[in-house]
Amino acid sequence: MSFAIFRQAVGYSCLPKKKNEDGLVVVVFAKKMADVTSNQQAVVDTFQKLLGNKPNLTVCVDSVRELPSDKTEMVIYIQERSPAGIMSRVAATTLFTYLQSQSTAIKSTFGTVLPVDNIFPKTGLNPEQLKHYLDNPPSGIDPLIWEQAKLDNPNPEVLIPVPMIGFTELHNRLKHQEQQTKLHQSRLNIITEDIGALQKNQTSMVSKIEEYKRRHLELGHRVLQVMVKQEIYRKLGYAIQADEEQLRVQLEAIQAELNAPTQFKGRLNELMSQMRMQHQIGAARQESCYQIDGSVQAEIKQHLKQQQEGLQHLISIIKDDVDDLLLIEHGLTEKKTHPR
Repeated sequence: MSFAIFRQAVGYSCLPKKKNEDGLVVVVFAKKMADVTSNQQAVVDTFQKLLGNKPNLTVCVDSVRELPSDKTEMVIYIQERSPAGIMSRVAATTLFTYLQSQSTAIKSTFGTVLPVDNIFPKTGLNPEQLKHYLDNPPSGIDPLIWEQAKLDNPNPEVLIPVPMIGFTELHNRLKHQEQQTKLHQSRLNIITEDIGALQKNQTSMVSKIEEYKRRHLELGHRVLQVMVKQEIYRKLGYAIQADEEQLRVQLEAIQAELNAPTQFKGRLNELMSQMRMQHQIGAARQESCYQIDGSVQAEIKQHLKQQQEGLQHLISIIKDDVDDLLLIEHGLTEKKTHPR
C-alpha cells in the first residue's frame, strides 16, 4: 500500500525563464566540479573543434554548477559573428540539435577524462507548450493525481508540476534539493560576511564623520578668530559705524539676557552650587566614623573568643575521628593481606 503511494508522486520546480534566443545549452559531466573547472579551457577547445574551428563561431561558458553524485553542470552558448561584424547567439534548439547529432563524437572525444552524462537545451516554455504540458498527464502519472497537483500548485506563475516515478527519481530530487540548500547556505554565509564587513565600515565611517565634524567646528572657530583679528586691524583708527553700533546694542542685549537670574547663567550658577553642596556632603560622610561603647566592645570580644574556642574544639574532634578511621582502614588492609 505504501509502495503504491510512493511509486508515483508530483513535485514542483521553477518555470525556466530562459529564451531560445539566449542560446544556452546544458552539458552535464560525470565528474566533480574541481575536475571540470581545471579543464574548462580544454572543454571549450573541444567544442570549438567539434564546430569545425570556424573563425566566426566562438564557444563561451555561461556558468558552472556542482550537482549531486559527483556531477557538474556547465552551461555554454555559441556567439556567431556576421560578415558585418555583428555578434549574435546561436539559438539553443539549433545548438542542441547539432550537438545531439554529434553525440557519438562528443562521448568519444571527451572519453573517460570528462565523460558527458547528458546534454539538453536550457529554454523556457511558450504559452502553447505550457498548456499542452499541463493538459496531458505524463506517462505513469494518474490523471487524478496530475489534476490535483495542478490545483495544489502554490504559485502557478512561478512553479510547474513535475512527475516523480519510483524511489530512484525521488532520491535524486532529494539530493538535488540538498545540493541547492547547500548553495543557498553558502550564499547566505557570504552575504552575512559582507553585512559584517559593511557594519564595520559603517562604524568606522561614523567615527570618522564625528571626528571630521569636531575638526570642522575647531577650524570654524579658528577661522572666526582670524576674521575677528583681521577686522580689528582693518578698522583700526576708524570711528564706530552705525551698523557696528547696532551690533554692539544687540550683543549687550544678549549679554543682559544671559546674565538674568532666571536665564542660562543663573541656572548654571545654581547647578554649580548644588554640585559643590553634594560634593561637601559626600566628603563629610566619608570622614565620619562610628564609635562603640567599651562594654559593648568587651562583649563582642568575649563572644568571638568563645566562637574561636568552639571551632578549635571541633577541629580536634575531627582530627581524632580521622586518626580512628585511618587505624580502622589499616587494620582492614592487614586482614585482607594476612587472612586466617
